[in-house]
Amino acid sequence: MQLLNSDKNYGAIAQTLHWLTVILVILAWALGIFGDVLPKGEPRQIGVGIHVAAGIAILVLVVARVIWRAVNPPPVSEATEFGVWLGKWGDPAAAIAHYTLYALLVAVPAAGIVLQFARGDALPLFGLAAISSPWLKDAAFAHDVKEVHEVLAHALVVIAAFHAIAALIHHWVFQDRTLIRMLPHSKD
Repeated sequence: MQLLNSDKNYGAIAQTLHWLTVILVILAWALGIFGDVLPKGEPRQIGVGIHVAAGIAILVLVVARVIWRAVNPPPVSEATEFGVWLGKWGDPAAAIAHYTLYALLVAVPAAGIVLQFARGDALPLFGLAAISSPWLKDAAFAHDVKEVHEVLAHALVVIAAFHAIAALIHHWVFQDRTLIRMLPHSKD
């Protein structure tokens, strides 16, 4: 398995960063949506802790992905039937979707951090340390930030779903290599 991106495929590092991000987004979103179902007390606190840790890990992975993308550029987009079908709008649509995903991958955890601080709570860093809230608890502000955090999280999941659907359409309908390039063990 190749570590670095080639002209045709993503390497193992880019693939790992991508799929870890996918898993963490699903985990954080699910805990954000269904965390209140957990029994009060320790199980719910553990769920919140995992939710916060996943959010911070997403931020770390986004930074790593941006740095990795600069150091090891992605493979060139292949000409596809889907691209022909979309015409001149194909590349801009894909670029807008990717930039929006990256922006939301930063904005959702950032809003979560602000929410944690607005509640007057420290931000735990994977159980290793914590950053104290820089301001006092403000319930009204926390409520507003929570709404923003939730809307952004839902937008992230919706756009990620469109991203996944587009990859599946490329694979099953147009039968090109778009999805294959991001899967482990893809071959040139």
